[in-house]
Parts: sequence; structure tokens; C-alpha cells
Amino acid sequence: MMSSSSSATDTITKPLSLPTVESVTCDTCGFTEECTPAYIHRVKDRYKGHWLCGLCAEAVKDEVVRSPTRISVEEALRRHTTFCHRFRSCSPDEEEDPISVIGRILRRSLDGSPRRTTTRTSSSGALPGIDGVESRRSLLRTGSCFPSLST
Repeated sequence: MMSSSSSATDTITKPLSLPTVESVTCDTCGFTEECTPAYIHRVKDRYKGHWLCGLCAEAVKDEVVRSPTRISVEEALRRHTTFCHRFRSCSPDEEEDPISVIGRILRRSLDGSPRRTTTRTSSSGALPGIDGVESRRSLLRTGSCFPSLST
């Protein structure tokens, strides 16, 4: 028979300790993640001592698969690292902020491109017909403020 004091200690469980995490920075893109030391060790083993974030690891795998000739993981890692460093070293044009780009697109669409002309007749309001498709009368709004339709 068990004593009540021993059963009380058996039911007390130790609180679960959370695994320790470390901040680690991707060697190619510079992204910082928090991962367990075991995971960091596995990734570094896979990529010859280099830490890669999940996105860069997928890009390296994709580089191996996409290459027309068979390449090693090290070569794919070198290609991806070169791409990331070139991408980060390009300084964006000061003119390339989104508002400037949208303004340039708007000006180009209004000024430079030929405008489409539609031949609407004032009496019918119909768009030009398509060959082989029978035309139907369209519904037009009246000139008043009230939403009534005329045919």
C-alpha cells in the first residue's frame, strides 16, 4: 500500500523547459533567425559550415536542380551567395521610389502611348460590333439624376 505522501510527489511533474534558442544570421542574405543549437549544427553540417536561412537553403536546392549540368551543393551555394551579394550591393536609384515610378507610368500612359478611340454613336451608345456577332440594343442611362433606364 502506498502512503499518501509518496503519491503526492509522484503526481507533481517538473515544468517543461523550453529548448534554448540562439540568434543566427544567414551567411548569404543577412536574415537573422532564432533556432535551436541542434538545428543550427545540422544546417551548418549540410552547408560546409555556412548557416543558411530557410529561404536561401531552398534557393540553393533549387539551383542544384535547375542547373543544366550537374553541380555540387558547394557550387550552388557559391552561385547563390554571389547573387545575394550582387543584389545587396546594387544601390537603388533615388528616382525609383514607388511614387516616382507610378508618376512616370501615369505620364507615359497619358502622353506617350496612342489612345484607343472608340466610335460610339451618340444616338445608340453602342460599342462597335464584332464580325459574326449579332448586335443588340444596349441600355442607356438617362440624362437625369434619377436612376431610370431607357432603351
